[in-house]
Amino acid sequence: MDFSPGVLILCSLLCSVAGQAPVVSVEPRTATVRQGETVSFRCQVSDGAPIEWKRANNQALQDNVKLGPGGSVLTVTNARPGNQGQYRCTASNSAGRGSATAVLNVKFAPKVRLTPAGPLLVRIGEPVSVECRATGRPRPTLTWKRQGSTLQLFTTDTNDVNTIQWPAVHPEDSGVYICQAENTEGMTEVKIEITVEGGLGAPVASVSTTEMTVVEGHTVTMSCQATGSPTPVITWSKLRAPLPWKHTMVDGVLTLTSVGRQDSGQYICNATNIHGYSEAYTQMEVESPPYATSLPDQARLQPGDALRLQCLAHGSHPIRFEWSRVGRAGLPAGAQTTKDGKLLIAHARLADSGSYKCVATNHIGSSEAVAKVIIKA
Repeated sequence: MDFSPGVLILCSLLCSVAGQAPVVSVEPRTATVRQGETVSFRCQVSDGAPIEWKRANNQALQDNVKLGPGGSVLTVTNARPGNQGQYRCTASNSAGRGSATAVLNVKFAPKVRLTPAGPLLVRIGEPVSVECRATGRPRPTLTWKRQGSTLQLFTTDTNDVNTIQWPAVHPEDSGVYICQAENTEGMTEVKIEITVEGGLGAPVASVSTTEMTVVEGHTVTMSCQATGSPTPVITWSKLRAPLPWKHTMVDGVLTLTSVGRQDSGQYICNATNIHGYSEAYTQMEVESPPYATSLPDQARLQPGDALRLQCLAHGSHPIRFEWSRVGRAGLPAGAQTTKDGKLLIAHARLADSGSYKCVATNHIGSSEAVAKVIIKA
C-alpha cells in the first residue's frame, strides 16, 4: 500500500509523541511560606497523561493538602511545620513515566523543650546541668538568663542544644532560669526553677524584693534574711561599685537615703558562717523627673536673622518637649518646633522679641526653662 508524503509526516509526528514518556514540570519549583499561610503548586504534563501527586517520602498527603479539579494543582492550606518537604508530581503513559518535584519550606516560631523539665531540688555541692533544645525555621538562636537579672549566662552550645551547667551548686544558685529561643518568626521562652538545699547549717540568703523601680530623691530599703547555724552574718554590697555614700545597714536591712540615678544597679546580700556563704540579689532602677535648660538662655538678633533655641533635659526617657511664648497665646507665625526640643524661626521680626518657655515632661514629672530673645535693628 502506498502513502502520500503528508500521511507519512503526520504518522511520524504521532508515532514520535506516542512513543515518548510524559514531560512533567512543576511551578513554582520552590516555595517558602510562614506557618498558617497557603501555597499552591501547578503540575503540567506534555501529553495530558493522568497526574498523581505524592510526598517524596511516599507518605500520604496530609489532611490540609488538597488537589484541584483534574489533579494538576496541589494546594497546602494553613501550612504547618509537618508540611515541609518535597512533593512529586508523576504522570505515565504506555511509553514510560515522568515526574517533577516541588520543595516547600515552612517558617515557624521556635518551640522549646528542657531536659530535665524541672522543677529541680538539688543538694548543695551537686553538679547540675539543664539542656535546652529548640525547633524552628529559620534555625533559632538560644540564650539562657536568670529571672530578675539582665546578665546573660555562660553556657555551652553543641548540636542545636544549649546547656547551662554548674560543677557544684551553691545556695545562691537557687532561682528561676529562662531559656529563650528566637528567630525571625518570633521568640519563645521556657522556665525552670532550681532550688538548692543547704548542707548542715550552711547559710541560705533571700531578699524580700528582687527588682524595684524608685524615684530619684526617695529613701529606699532592701531587706535580706538568712537561715543557717550558727546564725549567718549579713552584709550588703553593690555590683562593680561601692555602696552609695548615704546608706545604713541594720539587721540585714540596707537603707539608702535620697537616691540618685547613679545608684541604679544590682545590690548583693551576702550571708556567711563557718559552713560557707550564700548570696541573694536585688536590682534597683532609679528614675528621675526631667531637668530642663535652654541653649542659649538669651539670644540677641537683628531682624531677618534665624532664631534657633535648643531645649535640653536630663531625666528618665522618654521626654517630651513643648515650647510656648510667655504671655502670648501661641508661637509667632512661621515658628517651627521639633520632637527633640528645637525651636526655629527662619526670619525673626522685631515683634518676635520676648521670653520663650520650654516644658520638658516625662512619666514622673516636668521641668521648664526660659530663654530671653532680644531683636533690635
